[in-house]
Amino acid sequence: MKRYSDYNGYLREIFGERVQKIPLDAGLGCPNRDGTLGEDGCIYCDPRGSGTGAMMDHGLSIDEQIAKGRRFAETRYGAKKYIAYFQSFTNTYGPLSVLKALYDQSLEHSGVVGLSVATRPDCVNRPVMELLASYQKSHLVWLEYGLQSAHNPTLTRIHRGHDVACFEDGVQMAHEYGLKVCAHAILGLPGETREMMLETARFLGRLSVEGVKIHLLYVVKDTPLADLYKKGEISCLERDTYADLVVDFLELLPPAMVIQRLTGDPPASRLLAPLWAREKSKNIDLIRKRLEERNSWQGKKY
Repeated sequence: MKRYSDYNGYLREIFGERVQKIPLDAGLGCPNRDGTLGEDGCIYCDPRGSGTGAMMDHGLSIDEQIAKGRRFAETRYGAKKYIAYFQSFTNTYGPLSVLKALYDQSLEHSGVVGLSVATRPDCVNRPVMELLASYQKSHLVWLEYGLQSAHNPTLTRIHRGHDVACFEDGVQMAHEYGLKVCAHAILGLPGETREMMLETARFLGRLSVEGVKIHLLYVVKDTPLADLYKKGEISCLERDTYADLVVDFLELLPPAMVIQRLTGDPPASRLLAPLWAREKSKNIDLIRKRLEERNSWQGKKY
């Protein structure tokens, strides 16, 4: 029994084979760091951005990053088709001409069949939407928005810099242009109860976003969150608790929503807590085991 709509399966249905994301760092900034909204970013984001894979390629050109990513994906997974994934920082935050040049460059590479752009819902506008929509004639296109929580007090607490209504407006605008939206949600944020986290799942279901990435709150070095953790002011979820929360979360989502991620994937050398977050495969296996033990599946309570 297929218990959730996984991203790899979704891509195989479209392209008939393995498709691998190549994380990219476009060298773009963030309004929550350049002084427009703030200077320290969200409390969990370090100075290199919240991306994982792309952080290792900072300073390389887009062409170099794609070439490197293709070699890895083909060697590790046997993949011959790829998604250009603009991951680090805010990838619609810049002049339209610069964004177009970056996206165009990434899509010129052989085997690149899709474009995924991670950004903030307060950093999109209609010209950007029109540009992204234009690529849908030849490529699969996803727009990824960081929501993290459907609760404004939490967004204020984590210094997100926008509110829930801004996210709703961003989703509506994307849908007007026929773009697919993947929302990012974090479980275990400071001050959030289990019911608050599950309300975020219900909110995403009501909004009809096409995909979701479920993240674990983890603490990395050189972040405001690290300072709070060292002072004992915040704690992280235990592995078992997280696995059960993910199952609860999945049960409330529409069955067709594409689950692009089940857990966070922190850079091991920079992780402070929880240390079990390094064991991605083990954590995913536990979530799948919990689904079976509970005879549960995505959309069971939707």
